[in-house]
Amino acid sequence: MEPEIKRAMALLPAFDYGDPRAVRAKMDRYIRLSAGAGLWTSTDDAIEVIDRRIGSDTVPEVPVRLYIPRQRAGTCPAIVYFHGGAFVVGHLDFEHPRCLEMAKATGSVVIAVDYRLAPEHPFPAGLEDCYAAFAWTLAAAGELGIDASRVAVAGASAGGALAAAVALMARDRGEPTPAFQLLLYPVTDDRLRTTSRRAFVDPPGWNRRNSEHMWRHYLGGAGPHEACSPYAAPARSEDLRGLPSAYVMTVGFDALRDEGLQYAQRLIEAGIPTELHHYPETFHGFDTLIDSAVSRRARAEHHAVLCRALGTPD
Repeated sequence: MEPEIKRAMALLPAFDYGDPRAVRAKMDRYIRLSAGAGLWTSTDDAIEVIDRRIGSDTVPEVPVRLYIPRQRAGTCPAIVYFHGGAFVVGHLDFEHPRCLEMAKATGSVVIAVDYRLAPEHPFPAGLEDCYAAFAWTLAAAGELGIDASRVAVAGASAGGALAAAVALMARDRGEPTPAFQLLLYPVTDDRLRTTSRRAFVDPPGWNRRNSEHMWRHYLGGAGPHEACSPYAAPARSEDLRGLPSAYVMTVGFDALRDEGLQYAQRLIEAGIPTELHHYPETFHGFDTLIDSAVSRRARAEHHAVLCRALGTPD
């Protein structure tokens, strides 16, 4: 394990997702401190950042943030990005540096989505916002200079669940599916039965206790063993055929580890071209929470995978 990873793991704060408002306040304070210390990139001359609200017949207006490369030759791909945060935390600043870097490294327009959060807005509210943003991206492709045939979905943690669910929903509705899905240490299963769920009960970072809180908030109080929609927990889907190609990343010290591994395996078994990368000696969120060699390597791989999938120069 890299020394930077060891130090970061030792300093990981303990978050109790039983109180979403307290976690939101802590996370916002972390962002402010990171920005003040110069550890949180807010601008890049190569990328134009535009906040706007998109309309839909099915959901209220959804705030989105567009990251548009200033140097574009013709139409380019797009990546619709859903932030993590256990379905209860996050906003457009939450993974802003990741989206800024992703747009620059891939030459794609990145659309970050500020979806509604639980417990105030339980499933399916947040997913409906995410699907509306994906559909809007396809519809507005001409306006945005986007190639509608090259629109990927991506997300980390709970955002990975939302990206996978958007792909499932598009397939099931017979509508255009994403060109690719990038799932980073994704949430996929509400049943909490895996070995990693049992092993990581209460360490800092992400653990079983917070997973229990997350599902209670997201499902509106429903227990984890009750019937659950595959659009909430993609592992519940009985058939993964017909989905877009995928990249799945899992990490060693993470309660979500095994459900991500299992979802990738099921995609492969369903005939979906799937790349799986497991980083064993790292923790949940390592790729954005610390500037280490393995974090930089992981992000570079994400960008390279997206470039190959979307047909842009690496």
